[in-house]
Amino acid sequence: MPLSNPFKLEKLTITAYKDDKRTEKVGDPFKAMFNPESFSEKYSTKLLKKPSLNPASQTVTFGYTPPPLLSLKLLLDGTGSNELGVEALANALTGNNLSVADRIKQFLSIASDINGKLHQPNYLDVTWGKLTFPCRLQSVDINYTLFNPDGTPLRAELNISLLFDQNAKKSQSIAGLSSPDLTHSRIVKDGDTLPLLSKEIYGTSNQYLWIAQQNQLDDFRNLNPGQRLFFPPLV
Repeated sequence: MPLSNPFKLEKLTITAYKDDKRTEKVGDPFKAMFNPESFSEKYSTKLLKKPSLNPASQTVTFGYTPPPLLSLKLLLDGTGSNELGVEALANALTGNNLSVADRIKQFLSIASDINGKLHQPNYLDVTWGKLTFPCRLQSVDINYTLFNPDGTPLRAELNISLLFDQNAKKSQSIAGLSSPDLTHSRIVKDGDTLPLLSKEIYGTSNQYLWIAQQNQLDDFRNLNPGQRLFFPPLV
């Protein structure tokens, strides 16, 4: 049995999957060239305003807890300044010396591009040391900071925002949540309708218009597969 190397630097890795249980991988994982100096996690709660004839006495009640948001910055460098001689030679021999443009393309292909079989982007899993964060890409801002004389980018920063996305059944079993008095969330699948989801969550299909209002839907009949809907407790 091979021994692990205690001196090996673990790189932040983003792995793509074709299913929300994260059992079937898609393509090669994206490994950070440089680990981020820091990352941030955002936690929040959604409060709902109770209707009142007197605005001064209007009260709020707990609605639901949105998924946590992980934000991090990854640096991509194509100058070779980060490589030692042996590492540079190894990368050249194995074809790992990708350009900045190639690395950006690799990231977008697993995190942002539409998977033809899913009709939506892939499910993701971020791992780094003890950090494990199942998620979906919310946004990425690409900032190019260094160029060749011909305009080819030599350095870029990826400012990435990732929304926590745990398998709904697993999340529910961990938290022990099964009551209509608690907030639920669902990822819309083909064939889902608000009346059917209302029946599943609340035991009645009559709440579909209220669900549409809580999720700020302009048309309750037009649900998009992959869309996340929240089902606050009935108040």
